Amino acid sequence: MHSGSRAADYLVQAISTLGVGHIFGVGGANIEDLYDAAFDHRQALTAVVAKHEFSAATMADGYARSTAGLGVVAATSGGGAMNLVAGLAESYTSRVPILALIGQPPTALEGRGAFQDSSGRAGAIDAVRLFSPISQYCARVEHPSRLPAHLACAVAAAQRGGPAVLLLPKDVQQAELSAPPFQPPVRGYRRDIENLWRVVDAVRSARATGKIVIIAGDQIARDDARDELARLAAVLDAAVGVAPDAKDVYHHADPGFCGVAGSMGHPELVDALHNAALCLLVGTRMPVTARAGLEDSLAGVRIASLGAEPPYLAAVHAHTNNLATTLGELITPAFEEEGEQAAALTPLAVPPSDGPGLRYREVVETINAELPEGADVFADAGNTGAAVVHHLRLPRDGRFTVALGMGGMGYSFGAGIGSAFARGRRPDGSPRRTFVIAGDGAFFMHGMEIHTAIEHNLPITFLVFNNNAHAMCITREQVYYGDRYSFNRFRPAHPGAGVAAMFPDMCAHAPTTVAELAASLRHCVGRPGPSFIAVDCDPDEIPPFTPFLTAPRR
Repeated sequence: MHSGSRAADYLVQAISTLGVGHIFGVGGANIEDLYDAAFDHRQALTAVVAKHEFSAATMADGYARSTAGLGVVAATSGGGAMNLVAGLAESYTSRVPILALIGQPPTALEGRGAFQDSSGRAGAIDAVRLFSPISQYCARVEHPSRLPAHLACAVAAAQRGGPAVLLLPKDVQQAELSAPPFQPPVRGYRRDIENLWRVVDAVRSARATGKIVIIAGDQIARDDARDELARLAAVLDAAVGVAPDAKDVYHHADPGFCGVAGSMGHPELVDALHNAALCLLVGTRMPVTARAGLEDSLAGVRIASLGAEPPYLAAVHAHTNNLATTLGELITPAFEEEGEQAAALTPLAVPPSDGPGLRYREVVETINAELPEGADVFADAGNTGAAVVHHLRLPRDGRFTVALGMGGMGYSFGAGIGSAFARGRRPDGSPRRTFVIAGDGAFFMHGMEIHTAIEHNLPITFLVFNNNAHAMCITREQVYYGDRYSFNRFRPAHPGAGVAAMFPDMCAHAPTTVAELAASLRHCVGRPGPSFIAVDCDPDEIPPFTPFLTAPRR
């Protein structure tokens, strides 16, 4: 037995103080003391064991995105630590606040041939150098007395947007620590007043001469500023587009909505920008996926920007680390609330497909019709993700996430599970269902993480678009390489039947028609716990993705 005053206990108590209810990770010898401490504090904190550290990292990422708070991931040394890299890289690129707690061999063995040594000594891998480029803060805790200071720095850095990494030798975790209770750092509100007034002047000038178009990004979600964005759009009578990873920040039925920006976007936004006096970017840097196809329109309009980081486009930019507060400050009674009704969006025209299975659009529109109120959706990369970004209509109060920072395949499985832990109940206590939508390529990479959803009986439905291929790679082979060959077609597989056999207690379906898909969705929504649907699709169907639709064929 232990005294309950170890460094590991201090960590767990501090995490609970931060309002975090779950730690996601995979166990191992050099992180087991943290799990031991979590067991002692299990009334306040749940330790979730994932099947792979990448998925544990994406669980923490999805948890943070859905709560607008902090996600925590834990891993042991060696391969466990290495497996975190891709997940933390996504969080770093998308500026998601993550605290990564990574076990290390005991300090006395560093540089002495310890198993899984990453101290950087005597030719060992240097974990600090490995994780520093993908974190806002990275430190090796060499002595238990240094843990409180390192933890305070790590949390403050993560709150600024991105992962913070603490490397924790086993003996440091086990050591006695006498320290005052952890005090969470206060996240101060910071904004650039001078440039904020320049943005305000640009908005006022544009209102006098023409239409304003707002393009909103995922910082709106991170700062929980959806209501403030809707109010600003109303008082400015603005047209509103959303970045591909921000479909949930402005509802499709609200006034002025003109679709998704970029390579999976809608022509209504292009038309709105052509006639605009100002494009106001809110919480987006406008990377290539958000501006593809809009370059000519954006070149002809003045651009202003609000957000934590400046956009990739030339713009009048004002920094703010809290869009909810800043947008609230911009809304004044001097603007009249007018607003127009939302119009139907025009889908991108794709070439006809006569291959096997269902078409992307009819699958997503069937999902639209059956999504329950408040449902959350996590979409994966590839042709499936493009179809979902373009065609999905999210219910009110739902969350939408697609990983475009690194675009890692399989991200959605862990992220959806992490979010389901945080948002499995609606404010009235009724279940809130999460939907993970991915292709079979992503499923084969990290889809067995559904086992974690089963273990915890989470209200989550996994939908796999099964085209027996890495379909976006096939499309690229066809469009850019003359369809001379394919490395990306698989032998036929049957994920629905396979999952049903592997997990006989889970609701699993393999519909072959739109009517069967609708019935399967209704059945899954009406049952507690996890469920699985596999839908066959055509690997040769071109998705609603502008670069493919406009590229000259070779």
